[in-house]
Amino acid sequence: MKLEAGTKELILLKSGEIALKGLNRGSFEDLMIKNCKRALRDVGNFKFYKAQSTIYAQPVGDCDMEEALDRLSRVFGIAALTRAAIAEKNFDSIQEAAAGYLEEELMAAATFKVAAKRSDKTFPMTSPEICRELGGWLLERFPHLKVDVENPDLLVVVEVRDFAAYVHGGQNPGAGGIPVGSSGRAMLLLSGGIDSPVAGVMMAKRGLAISAVHFYSPPYTSDRALLKVKALCEKMTRYCGTIPLHIVPFTEISEAIQSHCREDFGTIIMRRFMMRIAQDLALEDECSGLVTGESVGQVASQTMASLACTEAGLTLPVLRPVIGMDKEEIITISRKIDTFETSIQPFDDCCTVFTPRHPKTKPRLEEVRAEEQKLDFEVLVQRAIAGTTKERLSPR
Repeated sequence: MKLEAGTKELILLKSGEIALKGLNRGSFEDLMIKNCKRALRDVGNFKFYKAQSTIYAQPVGDCDMEEALDRLSRVFGIAALTRAAIAEKNFDSIQEAAAGYLEEELMAAATFKVAAKRSDKTFPMTSPEICRELGGWLLERFPHLKVDVENPDLLVVVEVRDFAAYVHGGQNPGAGGIPVGSSGRAMLLLSGGIDSPVAGVMMAKRGLAISAVHFYSPPYTSDRALLKVKALCEKMTRYCGTIPLHIVPFTEISEAIQSHCREDFGTIIMRRFMMRIAQDLALEDECSGLVTGESVGQVASQTMASLACTEAGLTLPVLRPVIGMDKEEIITISRKIDTFETSIQPFDDCCTVFTPRHPKTKPRLEEVRAEEQKLDFEVLVQRAIAGTTKERLSPR
């Protein structure tokens, strides 16, 4: 795409679910705009305004439009987006904008189709007339082209709206969902694996702002394992925005479980400690729930009996967005959000380091609690929380 002298450009953002929010729609749109501004804070200055189910992001001065489009494609709440040329609301301006702005695409294409949407009914031409006349004019201007209304190489779109006419080469899919922060906040138990980053981003798509907690056990887990988790968290921020990351020392608890509890109950008791600590930290961060990357049957600690024991005694709800997915489905999403390659780096977290040889797959809660009585549970929880450090990770 290029701009002829005097032609202006902006980004059109189309919302999806937000359109169904009735009287609350305006507040959802305002929050999405706030998130867009935050995503573009170091790309350039953009003016935002909204009309007719569309949000307009107009650059003020020099801006990197490709980078802006890329970042906005990861802002939840946006169903589709596109760069577009701004033309005056007359047919001559629309023709010149289409030929000038889309010249490279038109020269590279063999076939094309024109689609028009006339929201401003005072415009003298109907949508079919715009398509017919602009299509014929482009055929004269670019004689190598042919019209293909079924499967064109290039879709030339004209939108005649209240403020101006907008010309573009079709929409790109957005991230969908609803704006981050519109559903409150939740605490993600973030390991160094594949599943938990996917779970966090999936809940951000449903409007949850994300805090995260990671448990590390030096010297059993390395500094590189901790750096890996921070790298994962940074990648998540491109979708979730700034994430407060709580780093909990877990060595004392891990050693106490190993020393005093039956080995086959070790994973379940460890997970119960993690959930309890995560809940206490969640309440400090004003979170309304916990998020995990657990998937039924994936490992011994994720059988139905184990999950029931893990969350017994908690007061906050536990959200498990990948609970019914198999590993390949989760991996597909992790590749899409660019966390997969970081997740598979070979640095173990404490969950893998302390996995028993023969873990209990059908634990009973009374048995688990009997094993826990061998430990000073509350003291160990409070010591771990006291030693917790907190960082705020933001998109780079």
